[in-house]
Amino acid sequence: MFGILPALLMASVMAQTPPDYAAEGLKALDANQPAVAEGLFRKAVEADATDLNAHFNLSLALSLESKDAEAMAELRKVLELKPGLYEAELNLGILLLRNRRAAEAGAVLKEAVDAKPKEARPRLFYAQALLEAGDAGQAAGIYGELLEAEPKLVAAAAGLARAELKLGKLAEAAGHFRAAGQKDGLLEVAAAFEKAGKTDEAIALYREFPENAAVRQRLGQLLIDNKDAAGAIPPLEEAVKKAPTTANRLALADAYRLAKEKTKMLEQLQLAAAGDPNNFELRMAYGRNLRDEHRFIPAAAQFQAAAKLKPESVEAWNELANVLIVNENYAEGLTALDHVRALGKEIPGDYFLRAITLDRLKMKPQAIAAYEQFLAADNGAHPDQDFQARQRLRIIELEVKKK
Repeated sequence: MFGILPALLMASVMAQTPPDYAAEGLKALDANQPAVAEGLFRKAVEADATDLNAHFNLSLALSLESKDAEAMAELRKVLELKPGLYEAELNLGILLLRNRRAAEAGAVLKEAVDAKPKEARPRLFYAQALLEAGDAGQAAGIYGELLEAEPKLVAAAAGLARAELKLGKLAEAAGHFRAAGQKDGLLEVAAAFEKAGKTDEAIALYREFPENAAVRQRLGQLLIDNKDAAGAIPPLEEAVKKAPTTANRLALADAYRLAKEKTKMLEQLQLAAAGDPNNFELRMAYGRNLRDEHRFIPAAAQFQAAAKLKPESVEAWNELANVLIVNENYAEGLTALDHVRALGKEIPGDYFLRAITLDRLKMKPQAIAAYEQFLAADNGAHPDQDFQARQRLRIIELEVKKK
């Protein structure tokens, strides 16, 4: 978008540059050798510091080398020598825009617009400067006027779409992005619809990107949020097919869960865990889902893997202890509880689980101590467990006394 005006020879207003430097400099520009042209035009400026042509063409060479600060200095020199020179104002405004100095650009470009009010180009850049400076309303007005005059002016349609996006006119922005052939702009509109809580409108736009795996994943997630599992599954399956990432597989697993397709859900979680084995949260999520399906042995494997990834995780060791003990693997369950104790993070539930485990292992004195520890720590907060602990404590104490 940042097109600089070509080199000018304004004989009526500019002093004659030395023929050798000027001619050779222009030849270098034509040959796309801006560094060579810079040197030649600098010599021309040295020969005559008031030569507008030399300063202007030097600015062009510098801008082509991305030496924008020096190029802008040369253009300012041109405007000192010839105030109001349209070509210099336009090029300076474009360079200021390129360097994200929108407010300064706007002031300069306004002068260019006033000089040639019927020209579309300065008005396009002026509108852009206004938009980037935060005046979306005025920018939209200029873009709209340009479109009225030239309905097929793509740059004006695109600019108006961006202005409308900032103004919250989202449906209008979508229409103008389409008119400009900038379909990716629709994704920005969709995101804005989401932010505004207009999920249905966002979903409609996301459906227009069937080949984009990331968009399909987002579409599926929105449909899941809307409790539309049947609608979410097809785009998420496509997303996984195109890009079998952890995020895509987890989203698809969530859709299968919502649709109560538990076998498919677990399959996606398994594949996700296999593809991302060092993902602690994924291991924990997969383990919990296996646990909920009463698949305690594979659940234990996932919690064990999670505990290896984060040995300081009380959550992982507790989950591991629970599934092991429920599966009557008491010795290993007790070992997992020992890790929680070593971390100094035991809670009453851990004491209760330890007491049950020791009870099952016939370690009666230790079980008595654990039940007592639970009762003291819980203080009746969990009545069912409190009752069970007191009953077992009474029975074990009697058994110990009989020996």
